[in-house]
Amino acid sequence: MLLVAVLLPAALPAVPLPQDPPRQRGRGLHGYIGYQAEQPPDRAEYGYGMSFYSAAWTLVEQPLARFQVGLAGCWILPDNRDDRDRPLAPEGTLARTWKERGPTWASVFQTIEGGLGYWRGNRFRYGPPKFSMNATPQCYDYEIGSPGWSFFYDTQALPDERLGLAQLSNRLLVPPDGLPFAGEPDGDFLGYAWMALPFTDPVPARGGRAPTGPNSWTCFLAADNFKGPIAFFVPETWSKIADLFREPYLHGRGLDSRPGLMNGGAMEINTVPQLVARDAAGRSWSKIPSLRFPIDDRGRAVLVEDVTYWSRAALWDEFLAWRRGGPAPSGAFSPNGAFRARLLTRTPAFDQDGLPIEGVAETFDTAVFPDGSWGLIWKEGGDAPPGRFPQFFRHEDGRRVAVSADEVPAETGLQEASFEPAGRGPAFTSPARGAWIEPGPAAGPFTTVLGDGSRVTYCWYRFIDQPVFQQYRWSESKKRDLQELVERLHRAWPIDRDYLPPPTSGRLVRLDPALLVEPPPGMEAGYVPIVVRQEDGGSGG
Repeated sequence: MLLVAVLLPAALPAVPLPQDPPRQRGRGLHGYIGYQAEQPPDRAEYGYGMSFYSAAWTLVEQPLARFQVGLAGCWILPDNRDDRDRPLAPEGTLARTWKERGPTWASVFQTIEGGLGYWRGNRFRYGPPKFSMNATPQCYDYEIGSPGWSFFYDTQALPDERLGLAQLSNRLLVPPDGLPFAGEPDGDFLGYAWMALPFTDPVPARGGRAPTGPNSWTCFLAADNFKGPIAFFVPETWSKIADLFREPYLHGRGLDSRPGLMNGGAMEINTVPQLVARDAAGRSWSKIPSLRFPIDDRGRAVLVEDVTYWSRAALWDEFLAWRRGGPAPSGAFSPNGAFRARLLTRTPAFDQDGLPIEGVAETFDTAVFPDGSWGLIWKEGGDAPPGRFPQFFRHEDGRRVAVSADEVPAETGLQEASFEPAGRGPAFTSPARGAWIEPGPAAGPFTTVLGDGSRVTYCWYRFIDQPVFQQYRWSESKKRDLQELVERLHRAWPIDRDYLPPPTSGRLVRLDPALLVEPPPGMEAGYVPIVVRQEDGGSGG
């Protein structure tokens, strides 16, 4: 009898069926990591400036598409606390459609914003963040981010009548894609301030037209290789909304006439992608980019220090006396006009796809440290290593739950999946017409290549001939007086002097040295470099 042995395979462990690959989509993370600041007894008195030091560091491992996170910054509004119920946003403006901001719309009437960050509209990403100014003079109908362009919304220069920033520094370029830094900053501080200064006299109301106040909100920077004012908003930038919409109630209510209201500050986590996948059981999981913070040997990330509010005694009074023939001030902010704010904080909340995220507070929390600085501190046993934001989340009904990497099922493919990198954008361009050529530059064009790989083209304009001023019918005497004042400022205020008080701790970040320029011979005072184009340095545009 023939026996035939049939060998059956041994039982094998169950292998999960292949899953669909992770899909990338938006709304991966949203929230604010912020602080509140103690207010001075008289907010109006100390409403003429705000300064602080904000940490700069590389937040993400590589430049990513559709990614926007603002590092710790500030927000300044005109002080309209006397308005209880009348709309400041005229019918027809974008902000007026935001009904939840009524009845006054004071929080979206006019603002000064900006700061350090990664902006979705950046065309030339390179790793670290950039610094950019920003303002919304007309209820968010448009924003002003540089002397020629909006806040990353368009590569074409703003229309002449919407220009608002006057280039003041004759040593620093202000490109539309923001100011890059040298090397890889890792918690180094950039100091910056917004100070109201009286570059021009107030203009009274005439013939039904709105008055214009004397406040030229001026941006000062404090970096390792540059210190001083870089630009200011022309006062008419704020007052002309009243004439455009024929709203007499808005006369004298803009940032040209009112002191600023300044509260705390925050990191705004705005636009973060996510990768989403399902496991073998059909449950969804998600992953966001790895977000890194600069921690010290005590597990702390110090993000903000030396928040100070300033009165007119800080610099305004000396500056006005100088304009009227007095001695030149050093430009350093006087401690007689300072209110050093005590900081307060609270645990932040985050959401994904509009649903609350749970578990982040078990990984890190905000803290005010003994020296008065503010930042983050990591906890033991959290869902991410020290200095990292939780990266993985389990989807549950009505919420997302932060989990550690080893809790994510391997079949999701999330561990290895990567995010879409950022590409290079089109060139920022300015028109060869209007305010850019009439009266036009005195020298140039010149070019330089920045550390972000972009090529910047710039021309030297006589200060009063730069594009922003050409929309106004100023008298020759007013233009002459402002031109002469700026010439004196260029001679008296160098870029290696402290204007802001030095930081309590830490070191200052270095700006990209390619931003620093020297005026041509004969143009050492009274001329400024105006960027007219920014393009990819490897493509020629």
